Amino acid sequence: MRSAELAGLAGVSVRTLRHYHQTGLLEEPPRHRNGYRDYTVHDLVRLLRIRRLASLGIPLERMPPLLDDANADAGSALDELDAELAAQVDRLNAQRAVIAHLRAHGAAPDLPPELAPFLAVFTTAQLPSSMVQHDRDQSVLLAHLAGEEGLRSLAAFYERLSEPDIAPRAIEIARRHAELGSESTDAEVTETAEALVALLRPLIDELSPGEGDIVWSGPLHLLTEYADDALNDQQRRCLHLAERMLEERDGAPGGLTPGGPIAECRIA
Repeated sequence: MRSAELAGLAGVSVRTLRHYHQTGLLEEPPRHRNGYRDYTVHDLVRLLRIRRLASLGIPLERMPPLLDDANADAGSALDELDAELAAQVDRLNAQRAVIAHLRAHGAAPDLPPELAPFLAVFTTAQLPSSMVQHDRDQSVLLAHLAGEEGLRSLAAFYERLSEPDIAPRAIEIARRHAELGSESTDAEVTETAEALVALLRPLIDELSPGEGDIVWSGPLHLLTEYADDALNDQQRRCLHLAERMLEERDGAPGGLTPGGPIAECRIA
C-alpha cells in the first residue's frame, strides 16, 4: 500500500506519517524504481500501536522501548504517565479555582486574582474610566514586582482597604486625587494628601509586626516611572506630600509607604 493509503487506514495525515519516519518510530521502506514506497500490514499495525500510545499521552521519545521490547516495563511507563496526568489535573483545577474567583468578583482575566476583591470595589464605584484603567494597569505591575511572597502581604492590606467600613472613604479620596489638575490650589493638594494619610495610618497600625514589610522582587523605580507618565503634576505632588507625612511617623512599615507603593500611585 502507498503512504496515502496507509495514513488513511490508520487515521493520520501523510505529514504525521513522515514525522514518524523522521523520529525513527516507523521504518521508511525503500523506494521502488517508480519512485513510490510500498507499506505492509505490519507497518499499519505498528502505526496503530503508535497512535494508541500517543492517545494515552506518552511522548514520542518514550515509545521505542514499548514498541520494540516485548519485555519492556509497561507498568513503570504507565505510573510515570499517571503521575504527570495527575499533576496536569491539579494545575487545571487550580486554574478553574482562579477563574471562579475572578468571576465571583467580576474581575478581568488579565488581573491578579489576589487583588480582585479590591479592584472589583473600585470598578463598580462609577469612577472615571481613565482612573479605572490606571488602577488595573498598576495592579498588574504591583503584583509582578511584589512576587509570590510579597503579594500575600499586599493582598492582605488591599483586602482591608476594600472592606465596607473603609472602601467608601478610599473611593472618595481616589476621586478627589483624580480631579487634581493645573487649576487645583495648594490647599486642595494638601487636603487630599492629609485625607490619604488619615486613611492609611490606621490601616498600617493594624498590621502585625513584619506584616507590612513587603520584600519586593522587582525594581520599584518602575512604579515611579509609571506614575510620572500616568499622573499630572498636582497628582504627583499630592502623593509625594503624603509620602513625607507617612515617613515622618516613627515606625511606619517601609513596605506600605508611598515609596513602596500604596500612595505611590494614587490609592491603589
